[in-house]
Amino acid sequence: MEKMRKLVDTLNKYAYEYYNLDNPTVSDKEYDALYDELVKLEKETGIVLFDSPTRRVGGEPISAFKKHKHINRLYSLDKATEFDELIAFDNRIKKDGVESEYTVEYKFDGLTICLTYDDGKFVCASTRGNGIEGEDVSAQVLTIKSFPLCIDFKGKLEVQGEAIIRLSVLEKYNQTATEILKNARNAVAGAIRNLDPKVTEKRHAEIMFYNVNYIEGKEFSSQVESVEFLKQNGFKVHPFLRVCDSIESVMSAIKDIEINRKTLDILTDGAVVKLNDMQKREKLGNTDKFPRWAIAFKFEAEETTTILTDVKWQVGRTGKLTPLGILEPTELAGATVKKATLNNYSDIQRKGVMIGARVLVRRSNEVIPEILGTTEVFDDSKVVERPTICPYCKSGLVETGANLFCPNKNCRPRVVAKLVNFASKNGFDIEGFSEMTAGLLFDQFGTNSFSDLFSLDKEQLLTLEGFKDAKASNLLTSIENSKNIDFDKFIYSLGIENVGRKTARDLSKAFKDYTELKNADYEKLISLSDVGEIMAEGIIKYFADSENLQEIEKLFELGVNIKYQTTEKKGVFSGEKVVLTGTLVDFKRDQAGKIITELGGEVQSSVSKTTTMVLAGENAGSKLDKAKKLGIKIIDEDTFKVLIKT
Repeated sequence: MEKMRKLVDTLNKYAYEYYNLDNPTVSDKEYDALYDELVKLEKETGIVLFDSPTRRVGGEPISAFKKHKHINRLYSLDKATEFDELIAFDNRIKKDGVESEYTVEYKFDGLTICLTYDDGKFVCASTRGNGIEGEDVSAQVLTIKSFPLCIDFKGKLEVQGEAIIRLSVLEKYNQTATEILKNARNAVAGAIRNLDPKVTEKRHAEIMFYNVNYIEGKEFSSQVESVEFLKQNGFKVHPFLRVCDSIESVMSAIKDIEINRKTLDILTDGAVVKLNDMQKREKLGNTDKFPRWAIAFKFEAEETTTILTDVKWQVGRTGKLTPLGILEPTELAGATVKKATLNNYSDIQRKGVMIGARVLVRRSNEVIPEILGTTEVFDDSKVVERPTICPYCKSGLVETGANLFCPNKNCRPRVVAKLVNFASKNGFDIEGFSEMTAGLLFDQFGTNSFSDLFSLDKEQLLTLEGFKDAKASNLLTSIENSKNIDFDKFIYSLGIENVGRKTARDLSKAFKDYTELKNADYEKLISLSDVGEIMAEGIIKYFADSENLQEIEKLFELGVNIKYQTTEKKGVFSGEKVVLTGTLVDFKRDQAGKIITELGGEVQSSVSKTTTMVLAGENAGSKLDKAKKLGIKIIDEDTFKVLIKT
């Protein structure tokens, strides 16, 4: 055992020098001799130590990926493609009184991986998934030799990194591969998300770490400190990390990255900008999708040209028509592109897009293909005709601003999209209800409203193609079970324009019930975090429509019951609508907000006529000035302490 322990430690040291430091101290021949000696001892004793390098050999294929829930949510990053957007990002941070010192790092183009450790030992590896839950890819990731199986830190830990395949490694792999891999990003994604770990091992992936997603019993003061922790515990970190004291310095760092990335052996698609100070990050918090304290600057996307063969017009649930370009298939950023987006008819005219012409296509943010313009027009190229009637229901179109709308609420694609949104997981969560089912119901029974779903019977469903007894029964059971619904999901299900999951949750917290939301005025709505003028107007317009109100009343008559948060919190801040501004000495802003909420108050993000109190810390700015002008009660931190003790 002592000899095995020594061999494992020695081999792990050599592997760290080779894979992480790019500074091998022994030859491959010497390493292999020690490795073979360890394998022999393991066979003789039947013992394999936890951190033995022999555990990194690809094992037998697995039958399926299991789900893994992350300890902390893994957020994606908001994106910028122009420096003006970076300046706007900096202004948003300064608006909240936060001094801006940033870090800038490379953004590698691979597959996000999260590793979990406990008691200093590797537990599992998972993909990002939806940020809350990913796929357990431990068997695949164990074949990667650039991360430690044991670390010095003994608490629970989640670290985040990017699995990558070096460009030189990919080139070498393709020289003998039976199937050529198109690019490094697809190659690593296919390696990790492959049920056979031996495939992963053959592709020689690595992981570059950049984030501590969760750590038990320890806090970092800065991004720099957290990266240093990663290094100290043996995780591979790219050496470029620049601390910038201004947005101008950030832009300079990004320019350096854009120049130098062409010399790297790793595929990169941008730079990541983060607020360095962890406490200031906590004050800024997150949106439903992104942290407010970080942004990814994406470099110009990959582009190519191809022939536009046709333009199809799609109708969404609001009736808006969106043109979709049909392309001669072309390879772009590792994928075969056959379709690309255009915004509206004005966009088609502005870009000179013609059917039969050669168009420039970009994979916007390297995900969504977009037609940028026309590069060549031929004798047989045809002008794209502006539609005057809906391609589905033949109703005359209505022009609103730059967009065309089908005014027919009974238009098939509008109805189908509306019903699918209503029944989605974020809405009524009707299991077994699909776009195809919505289409069948519309075609056969004219099902075009939410309430129609609650009037369906088994005999009707059994007449639909693909519906047998069990499927029909299950759908009806799911519809019945959906009737008791949380307020936020109810709001989302209505399909109010621009109201997504997060806004639906915000509205459910801001209004005690449906009636109060229905009667909300513009001032109240605009005072809510992330509700802008257009969204507020859209909400008011929705509830001003008598057809919408009648439909909601039908839902109630059919047994739909909204579940509200019934625990009414009482305390010193009961009835108060409080805005926090400036820096508090003894409280983090979110802590103070939580106390106010627990004592019956409501925390608002901006000062408005509905605000009743402002808690002002040090260096309070425009919010305090506005509160003074409106004559709103202002308290300082000392008064706040007295109030919460009473």
